[in-house]
Amino acid sequence: MSLADLRRDYSLSGLSEKDLARDPIRQFEKWFQEAEAAKFPEPNAMICSSATRNGLPSSRTVLLKGLDGRGFVFFSNYESRKGRELSENPRASLLFPWLAQERQVIVEGAVTKLAREESDAYFHSRPPASQLAAWASPQSAVIASRSVLEEAMKTLEKKYAGREVPMPPHWGGYRVQPETIEFWQGRHGRLHDRLRYRREQNGSWAIDRLAP
Repeated sequence: MSLADLRRDYSLSGLSEKDLARDPIRQFEKWFQEAEAAKFPEPNAMICSSATRNGLPSSRTVLLKGLDGRGFVFFSNYESRKGRELSENPRASLLFPWLAQERQVIVEGAVTKLAREESDAYFHSRPPASQLAAWASPQSAVIASRSVLEEAMKTLEKKYAGREVPMPPHWGGYRVQPETIEFWQGRHGRLHDRLRYRREQNGSWAIDRLAP
């Protein structure tokens, strides 16, 4: 197999300035609804990239669990690698790779923790097994084997049988407050459309076209 020969021409659609909503959140919701209608598996999956204070980056897939004018919300263990990095350097990039529609959206901005009340409400909406897993998994830590997790789950299942599982103190939500949101649409001959919303000092959004 030659990786250099793997090539696909993009021709499904284009993206012009007149197509865009003035508010990037509305534009994101439009594209998200189209991704849902296309029955993509987990259209809310996004690549979350963070970095240490010294700029060492890391990425992983997380799930978008909330969206409004304040930003994009996901949940995590605060003691995980991303949690530590976001504590040191509270900025992130989110990438939604809707490849079957020849699209991607990139969100960049500052990160803040959700209020405990918001995190608690979401935590108790999760399936019981997911609630217990938040306690059982020392996320990103080295463990001896999978059996460590399985034994922890068994212990927790007994402990909380018939009882409400409290939210761990080391677990909760993050909100990425967008400063830029870029909408990318693949085009023929690699002359892709890239339109970026950029938040200005007065809170309004400017729209730039970027070269592909």
